[in-house]
Amino acid sequence: MARPLMLLPPLIFAGLAGMFIWGMGREDPKQLPSALAGKDAPPVQLTPLGTGAPFTDADLRDGEIKLVNFWASWCAPCRVEHPNLEALAAEGVEILGVNYKDTPEQALKFLGDLGNPYAAIGADATGRMALDWGVYGVPETFVVDGEGKVLFRFAGPVTERVIESRLRPVLEGQAAE
Repeated sequence: MARPLMLLPPLIFAGLAGMFIWGMGREDPKQLPSALAGKDAPPVQLTPLGTGAPFTDADLRDGEIKLVNFWASWCAPCRVEHPNLEALAAEGVEILGVNYKDTPEQALKFLGDLGNPYAAIGADATGRMALDWGVYGVPETFVVDGEGKVLFRFAGPVTERVIESRLRPVLEGQAAE
């Protein structure tokens, strides 16, 4: 009876080592998986921010690929990614903004100070829409195809490296189809 129990520690170690090796092989272990990939985007539930109307579900299904970016004025990484979003918008990438759990005054000041890369924007003051989209924290950016399907999710600031290695391949792959 003691002999089979002696095999248990090496078997447990081998199993844990195998899981570790498998985990190391993942493309980006820090990147959170998205349950929405390949599925329809959840409903858009926004209130106006400033004078413009917020984007709607129909805007996600207008035939054009776009980014949906969740951000907040109190979010330091959002400030880091902002110039990169402006550069993408200048290239013609449509970006829809979701201001997350922020005050309208602070959000509008943020955009006034740093610029507004968003084709349309709305406020998610309660965080309900972010919860439905599976947002872990801001910033988070989703690529949505012209039929309203989520193609890709990136949790964290959109940097130049992220644009070139993660976003651009999805955007260009979709544009080529």
